[in-house]
Amino acid sequence: MIVVTGVTGNLGGLVTKDLLTRVPATDLVAVARNPQKAAALADQGVEVRAGDYEDPESLRTAFAGADVLLFVSSPDITPGTRVRQHGNVIDAARAAGVGRIVYTSAIGAQDGVGFLADHTATEKLLRESGVPHTLLRNTFYMQALVNPGLRAAVESGELLAADGGQPVNFVTIADLALAASATLTGPEHDGAAYEVRGPLWTVPDLARTLSEVSGRPVTYRAVPADDLGPAAFVHQLIASGLFAQPSDDLEKLLGRPGTGLHDAVVAALA
Repeated sequence: MIVVTGVTGNLGGLVTKDLLTRVPATDLVAVARNPQKAAALADQGVEVRAGDYEDPESLRTAFAGADVLLFVSSPDITPGTRVRQHGNVIDAARAAGVGRIVYTSAIGAQDGVGFLADHTATEKLLRESGVPHTLLRNTFYMQALVNPGLRAAVESGELLAADGGQPVNFVTIADLALAASATLTGPEHDGAAYEVRGPLWTVPDLARTLSEVSGRPVTYRAVPADDLGPAAFVHQLIASGLFAQPSDDLEKLLGRPGTGLHDAVVAALA
């Protein structure tokens, strides 16, 4: 039995969709805080159970009988909240006798600082739990930079960035979901820590690709991070070099290279 948390979210939903092409629906359990939001999965024969990261008892019931559990990290980055919630998940998995946990960790989690420290703490809890586990140290979603907002850059003819000239290894959410699905269906992933990263590209590469796809000239212009509003956070992380290192783990899990920049831009502008 494969149990998946976060099924009403983007990542968990895509993982469950792919798993339905790999295993019978009767071998899946979908866990959601509000099971009614997962009614479409129930209609396909998937058992839907209620489970809330703030309610340990509900988690023990939700995880009962699980051979493998996909533990999607909490979206709540309020200081102290995510580690507490993650501790509840891990304790419940151990109490329920879960055979293996697949955890959606994050790039840099081996020694994370700031918001990444929550993943470092969770990986430590997993090691201490004694439950076999697989770590997916996922990079950021490609959509952090490649999204419909790029239409504005095409219109203005400029792509503004504060990337410091550093490359990124971002991955589409669809590829991250497929990688997670692959680790849930093979015993050879026990104990593995995968650095899930895509092919490297730079923001100037993105500007050139925008020009090619749109047929209109788009130039790259470096600006101070403060000029980018809410996007400044991502650009500051890029400039720090956090995303500059490649890995072939994604290609190994997918059996193909991650989705490239050109295809991602085509999808974003469509």
